[in-house]
Amino acid sequence: METFYLFLIIFLFILAIFDLSVGVSNDAVNFLNSAIGSKAASFKVIMVIAAVGVFVGASLSNGMMDIARHGIYQPQHFFFSEIMCILLAVMLTDVVLLDIFNSLGMPTSTTVSLVFELLGGTVAISLVKIANSNGMLQLGDLLNTDKAFTVILGIFLSVAIAFFFGTVVQYISRLIFTFNYKKHAKYFVGLFAGLAATSILYFMLIKGLKSSSFMEVDLKELIYGNTDKVVWGAFIFFTILMQVLYWLKVNVFKVVILMGTFALALAFAGNDLVNFIGVPLAGYSSYMDLMAQGGTTTTNTFLMESLLEPAKTPWYFLFGSGIVMVIALATSKKAHNVVKTSLDLSRQSEGNENFGTSPVARTLVRTCNNISNTILSVVPPRMKDWIDSRFDNSEMILEDKASFDLVRASVNVVLSGLLIAVGTSLKLPLSTTYVAFMVAMGSSLADRAWGRESAVYRITGVLSVIGGWFITAGAAFTICFIVALLIHVGGIAAMAAMVGLAVYMLIRSHLTYRKKMKKEAMQQEVDSTISKLRETTDKREALSLFREHSREELCNVLNFASDAFNRSVHGFMDENLRELRKVMSAVEEKKSYLKQVKRVGTLGVTQLEHDIAIDKGLYYYQGNDFASEIIFSIRRLTEPGKEHVDNHFSPLSEVQKEDFGKMTDNIVSFLKRGAAMIESNDYHRLDDLVAESTELNAGLTLLKKEELKRIQGQSGSTKVSMVYLNMVQEAQNVVAFTTNLLKVSRKFQKE
Repeated sequence: METFYLFLIIFLFILAIFDLSVGVSNDAVNFLNSAIGSKAASFKVIMVIAAVGVFVGASLSNGMMDIARHGIYQPQHFFFSEIMCILLAVMLTDVVLLDIFNSLGMPTSTTVSLVFELLGGTVAISLVKIANSNGMLQLGDLLNTDKAFTVILGIFLSVAIAFFFGTVVQYISRLIFTFNYKKHAKYFVGLFAGLAATSILYFMLIKGLKSSSFMEVDLKELIYGNTDKVVWGAFIFFTILMQVLYWLKVNVFKVVILMGTFALALAFAGNDLVNFIGVPLAGYSSYMDLMAQGGTTTTNTFLMESLLEPAKTPWYFLFGSGIVMVIALATSKKAHNVVKTSLDLSRQSEGNENFGTSPVARTLVRTCNNISNTILSVVPPRMKDWIDSRFDNSEMILEDKASFDLVRASVNVVLSGLLIAVGTSLKLPLSTTYVAFMVAMGSSLADRAWGRESAVYRITGVLSVIGGWFITAGAAFTICFIVALLIHVGGIAAMAAMVGLAVYMLIRSHLTYRKKMKKEAMQQEVDSTISKLRETTDKREALSLFREHSREELCNVLNFASDAFNRSVHGFMDENLRELRKVMSAVEEKKSYLKQVKRVGTLGVTQLEHDIAIDKGLYYYQGNDFASEIIFSIRRLTEPGKEHVDNHFSPLSEVQKEDFGKMTDNIVSFLKRGAAMIESNDYHRLDDLVAESTELNAGLTLLKKEELKRIQGQSGSTKVSMVYLNMVQEAQNVVAFTTNLLKVSRKFQKE
């Protein structure tokens, strides 16, 4: 048993390394969002500043490890074996759960994950202990229920408060600076930046370094006993300094943003480190205490009273954690994915929306519009005109490809830090993820980034993220409860099984994510053409880029159609239900994607000369319509076939398979050659393809006549005949729409 528990401790630390990696990936949005979104510096500079902040915060922190030692459970009532059961369940659940959220690009709270996992595992073991105690123990004896309720309260408070203040402060800031902040900065920039820098300093002292191991008791007493003097002195100093920097032509907004990025990164590492290594360190401490008491022979009788003592984290654990976190921050693509979600929901410009719409979002938009109209009806016209002039974004100053400007980024970092600092001083367990994300959403709303064309998408996205937070709590509790119970009942065999399952899920998640990234990489190549199109001022170049974009999209559709059509037909013939479901899923994704393509194309048309936009724009939209019809036809072909196979109805006859199988091969070849023609932009053999399409349609019509003869002769199944005729008809539609698409594409590409 001694060797087993030693390996278990080692495994906990291995999981901690993974947890540090996925945790940093998730929480990177807290401190990278504003700097990256506003392009306050180059990406490398931002990452270096954040990495230094993370490393310093991790190295100087005592980790606030007590939450994993006695924050949720009462360790004096648990045996060593029971504590290890809880801790292993927590780590297994945490690594897998956070990795899933990162893969989805959804930011979630590592603090809430840890607390509810500890809560779930503790409740599971507690129920077993209560059942075996003959009434001697109650749940209140084993569980710190107050802590759990406090965290839940903190969730609601942090979401609502952060969004409210983010909206109000950004609204006031925009009234002061407008979107042309350089024009108005000379009057207020020193005061604004001085207040911002002081808030950041206050945040670092109260939240970031308050519990740091390097701060001596005397230094803490000096700082916290004279907080007012420190704050006022810092405010005067920074106000003067920032004004001088402004006179020296330094962009003080960028200085504030980079300071805030460092402060948030430092506080994240210093305070949230417990979420990643607190559990393994609690296990390590328990194991060392057990060894000091005579070995593992007493694992089922040794009560863990020692965990009631304050944590004393060795410096090398903190140092090593800092290194792992910095490496993860620099190399994790999932961190960039999570940041991208936040930026997409808060960007000022139009573009692809990553979320759809929902009934709740539509209702909220209508309600808010009605309220807004009611309020505006009583606002004096002159005041309304003045406010509108302050929010005129025609003079908006954005850095290269920035999602929003430096004013909003400054508000985001300063307000996030200040709210977290105030919450900490009031002993409210505010989540850094919740605060940072909701401040960004509130400031984007105040900045009118959520216009009528995008509000419903953005609100759906925000609601999805918030819903994910609450799902995190429920999933963390439930999964850890089950895992802890299985481990406790199943012993070593169950532990091995759970470890194997966790490893399998991590590998599977990684492979799925790689496939997703490969698809996105292909899409980014297409999006790069649109990006160039938006940036160019040369109308001739704009038309050339727009044609390139059209070729890429239409070629992509025909290649997809040839593959989906072939898989659908053969999936039906082979009665392969799984393949048909995959085709249906792929078709639905392609339908959603084509909606986005049309939206992006509309933005592209605005870059063309007026006469060309009318002439060529018409062909562009016709081409997209035909592309959509091809996908709809494949869907209408696949769905009845899937239902037919799912219901285990009779298969196609051999004659039907042979006839339609040959025709399918010809149609697939036709689609591929059409795609190649568009890709090469060479239409000199288009007449040959048009003639071939006529032959294909004639052949498909002949198949329908032959099937009708079989129906007349009452041979075969009626259900089979219905689905077969539907397949033939939709195949004709695919051929016809492809022919029209090729003709329109030639007109669009013609000089």
